Amino acid sequence: MIVLKIVLVLVLTVIIWQDVKERLVYWFCYPLVGILGFFIQKSFLESNAIIINSLVNLSLIATVLLILWVYCKIILKKKLVDQSIGMGDVLFFIALAFCFSIISFYVLFVFSLFFSLLMHFLLKKSYKEHSTIPLAGFMALFFAFVYCATFFINCNFLFAY
Repeated sequence: MIVLKIVLVLVLTVIIWQDVKERLVYWFCYPLVGILGFFIQKSFLESNAIIINSLVNLSLIATVLLILWVYCKIILKKKLVDQSIGMGDVLFFIALAFCFSIISFYVLFVFSLFFSLLMHFLLKKSYKEHSTIPLAGFMALFFAFVYCATFFINCNFLFAY
């Protein structure tokens, strides 16, 4: 399992680097995050529990995206994907749904969004050449910190019920 976590942190590092520098991330990084997260959870839970966790987590993401879609449509008068949020960000949200138990995912997802907002305010001058926020990259940084913490602290509660 430690090898899976190391590989996952490396993949998250690739996402961070590519999203911050180019705003383009290789598409296969997202499914890799989901698959690695699934198998890390598998060492704590049975497959049925992971599937239930993932479906509930995906329902949260669908709800967030639905609310964001309505907001973009009515208030901003923009398309959701590519004008308000990147497709890579949505794919990263979906990949993360397979990585944690339900409560852990909800808490980590919200805090990763706050972390991304804080990073944006702190670093927005350093990426002036881009008009967009590297949301997936900032969230990947947050989740890389979370997974690195599991190397030193017993954080089994993140993956189990």
